[in-house]
Amino acid sequence: MNIQRGSRRVHYWLAAAAGVPTLVVVVSGLLLQVNKNVPWIQPPEHRGGAGAPTLSLADVLDRCRSVSEARIRSWEDVDRVDYRPRRGLIKVTARNRWEIQLDPVTGEICQVAYRRSDLMEDIHTGDWFHDLARYAVFLPNGIALLVLVGTGAYMFVLPIMSRRRRAARMATRAPDRG
Repeated sequence: MNIQRGSRRVHYWLAAAAGVPTLVVVVSGLLLQVNKNVPWIQPPEHRGGAGAPTLSLADVLDRCRSVSEARIRSWEDVDRVDYRPRRGLIKVTARNRWEIQLDPVTGEICQVAYRRSDLMEDIHTGDWFHDLARYAVFLPNGIALLVLVGTGAYMFVLPIMSRRRRAARMATRAPDRG
């Protein structure tokens, strides 16, 4: 089998196998690209009061306990706390993906919303599907895409190189009309 035919076969079958995982990666990647512009994916950040924070971590936990959607009873129910001093904002993300935005000066709850960007990230990397999906499906898919780019580039360049060789052969055969 010549390299051109083999390249086409590899390209054909890898494209078929990589189609669905690639679609998942592309769609979730596009959603992650616009996550700060689409409130459905990631809640917009509110600005709180200026000045030094007056809330202690215990106060933050108490405020978060009052939000029924987040189901926060203790720090075990909190995924992360993000403090943004320039924005005057504390973001608390619960393990169930609800986000609570607090003003660090007044302690006021600025917003409560469901945060889907972490879910999109888990889908994008393959973690959402199964622990092994990242390495058994998404990593091989990335390698397959790399091979697809290589075989596609080869199939793209091959006709150009063939035409150039043919033109060079014709130029050396052509009689000199001088």
